[in-house]
Amino acid sequence: MKAMTKTQDISIIKNEAMSKHTSWRTGGVAKQYVQASSLTALASFIASLPENEELLWLGLGSNTLVRDGGFNGTVIATQGVMSQLVLVDETIVYVGAGVASAKLAKFCAKHGLTGAEFFAGIPGLIGGALAMNAGAFGGETWPLVIEVETLNRHGEIKKRKADEFEYGYRSLKGAANEWFVSATLRLTKKQPGIETDSTIDIKQLLAKRAASQPTGVASCGSVFRNPEGLYAARLIEDCGLKNKRIGGAVISQKHANFIINDNAASASDIERLIRLIQQKVKQKHHVMLHTEVRIVGEDLPANGKPEVVA
Repeated sequence: MKAMTKTQDISIIKNEAMSKHTSWRTGGVAKQYVQASSLTALASFIASLPENEELLWLGLGSNTLVRDGGFNGTVIATQGVMSQLVLVDETIVYVGAGVASAKLAKFCAKHGLTGAEFFAGIPGLIGGALAMNAGAFGGETWPLVIEVETLNRHGEIKKRKADEFEYGYRSLKGAANEWFVSATLRLTKKQPGIETDSTIDIKQLLAKRAASQPTGVASCGSVFRNPEGLYAARLIEDCGLKNKRIGGAVISQKHANFIINDNAASASDIERLIRLIQQKVKQKHHVMLHTEVRIVGEDLPANGKPEVVA
């Protein structure tokens, strides 16, 4: 049974359906779903949790699949907190982890800065973009980072320089058991009459995305990372998998690296389709596709009792 506890600073919902908070619109329940009114309140709450409590930081839920058996831990909602977005000087921007990537792109364009246009194509928050070095249209998050602030299990906020992390294609290493609070980014000032208007660039990029990718549907964006020198979508399409369906989950006819919740798909439907794609691509092309999406929680077997799946 769902129960809610609310104080001035913290809202806790027990047994919250994660289908309400992920862009795939499916998944089991979380033991507790937490929203904080401020970073200070959030830090205090995290410090009060048992050391072994499993945490899932969730922004817009665009890169997460929660299995049907649910998540036996605490989900931290970052949307609505850590929302600062400040122009520090001519080319330096301070952005909170709870700011939408698209909002950052528009903010930079408004202030005559270039280099952040690609964020318009990332359907999530800055915290998630930092955690996976998210990118789009040839741009990536971490080349712009000067420093970040992180929060650890003890509720301590630390400042870390960019060189304390090692980033690669859709990957990041460094500062284990710490979560991003903010980032300070260096952009480039647009030179009038030399560079194009960033606002126009963003519109063109979004038009390009709409023409080539399914929008306005329940998906997570790209499911798989592109293997080095290859494109996941082309490999999947070459296996004849476009429009392949398992239950309510279907591979997009428009872009083969998208799986759509087309008809009340379960998380299991989506995960089984992911595994099928990996199997077929490995058989035909001898390439193992790795997911961009996080798959978390417990599966729900036929007897209705959850079990942990590796």
